[in-house]
Amino acid sequence: MEVSTMKITKMDYAATGAFSKTVADYLCKSEKLKPFYNHFPDLEAFEAQLKEKAFSPEQRQTLYQALQQQYTSLGAINLKVQQNIDLLQQPNTYTVTTGHQLNIFTGPLYFVYKIITAINTCKQLQERYPAYNFVPVYWMATEDHDFAEINHFNLFGKGYKWETAQKGAVGRFTTEGLDKLLEELPETYPVFDDAYRNSKTLADATRAITHALFGEYGLVSIDGDDAKLKRALIPVVEKELTAQLSNKLVEEANAQLEKLDYKAQVYSREINLFYLQDNLRERIVQEEGKYKVLNTDISYTLEEILQEAKEHPERFSPNVILRPLYEELVLPNLAYIGGGAEVAYWFQLKKVFEAYNVAFPVLMLRNSALYINRGNASRMHKLGLKAEELFQSYPELKKYLSGQIHEEEINLEEQRKAVTVAFAAVEKLAQSIDPTLVKAVGAEEQKATNALQMLEKKISKARDSKHEQTFKQLENLKEKLFPNGSLQERYDNLLSFQTNNPDFIPALVEAFDPLEFKFTILEEE
Repeated sequence: MEVSTMKITKMDYAATGAFSKTVADYLCKSEKLKPFYNHFPDLEAFEAQLKEKAFSPEQRQTLYQALQQQYTSLGAINLKVQQNIDLLQQPNTYTVTTGHQLNIFTGPLYFVYKIITAINTCKQLQERYPAYNFVPVYWMATEDHDFAEINHFNLFGKGYKWETAQKGAVGRFTTEGLDKLLEELPETYPVFDDAYRNSKTLADATRAITHALFGEYGLVSIDGDDAKLKRALIPVVEKELTAQLSNKLVEEANAQLEKLDYKAQVYSREINLFYLQDNLRERIVQEEGKYKVLNTDISYTLEEILQEAKEHPERFSPNVILRPLYEELVLPNLAYIGGGAEVAYWFQLKKVFEAYNVAFPVLMLRNSALYINRGNASRMHKLGLKAEELFQSYPELKKYLSGQIHEEEINLEEQRKAVTVAFAAVEKLAQSIDPTLVKAVGAEEQKATNALQMLEKKISKARDSKHEQTFKQLENLKEKLFPNGSLQERYDNLLSFQTNNPDFIPALVEAFDPLEFKFTILEEE
């Protein structure tokens, strides 16, 4: 596929003003943060990570069987995807993983950016370490139950929302009601139309979507809500129920981070587990010597809940504290790719990994981008702005433009002087011919002076009006590229760009360098 011509500009994340101090310090390799991660993400670091990551043939076989089963929902599988699933059985195959919620229609753009970062990281690793195989993985957050975070998306500035009364883990939701949403859209989008009309669950539909969009790049999507995979979690569940180990370790890390002036991104519980069944995902708490499932009548003794964990590990769902550990237990994973908030909360978890003797993955910030289509690029150039200047606030840009376009103050003083000189000559002539005309000459001079003053005001007002149009154009451009004052990637959806540019994803794949750690600006030419 031919990729559209793009002008690519890179800038430091800190220069955008849109990323936290934690992220900026990490990318600058601040000494303060070094105790909270394993290897800084550069190509050389992966050599050590490859040696540290232990993953047995039995674990590989379990993973392979689970993926084979999960992909039966698709029917035909892209050859590159099937090859990557098969490669996971080999001892020299490793993964690079990103994860995200099951946002309908992929949600905000950064969902796509995460996956492309994983794909491109694997490409670079393959070139650097040809004796190994590297598989990009999307971890589907199927067990997440925060439906309000995934049930909407924005297309061409308009919001769309999925209404359903279903409860519990969103991956288990049926796709009921999404057909109505499809009918509301301005046109038919075959990838999403097919996935939502022909899949039984949201997990299956999301796998179908990521397969259609990224199958040619070999992306493997995995669902952790799987009885086979959950068996790896049994020792963690037992330790969590009996010793509340993760909470103690995360609290220690939080205290250390806070001393260094970093805020905890997520908060730990005494027990960082949910109980999971159809239509139910609720916290497990210890009360009065029993293990209770909140908002239900479900209650266990210690012996009973440990037996439940052995017989039905699939009924135990890790929360945000333990999910990263679960991912690393079931994948031969080298690196995890996340947004700024994710990177920050992984810093809270290194002690948990150490306690379970699991290699802490290379922690990578996903690529971020601003995509400027041809129309907006034209508006930007007419305003005399460069793409990297657009990250300034509207008042700053308005002040800058005012300095650029504001000519000298409109002043007709020279013309008034000329009128005065001209009328002085006329007055002299009148005086020599008929002195009674001098008064009339003075009156006409005053009229001319008044006319010049009035014209001066009109010209100034016309120029100010012209400038106001410029400022309005600037305001509109800022709103289009930074909707609601935030980064485009946190609001706009893939379809807002891919609809007009079918090469949108290939353009991103071409532009993103995952280990450069620069913000990417793509400008259509």
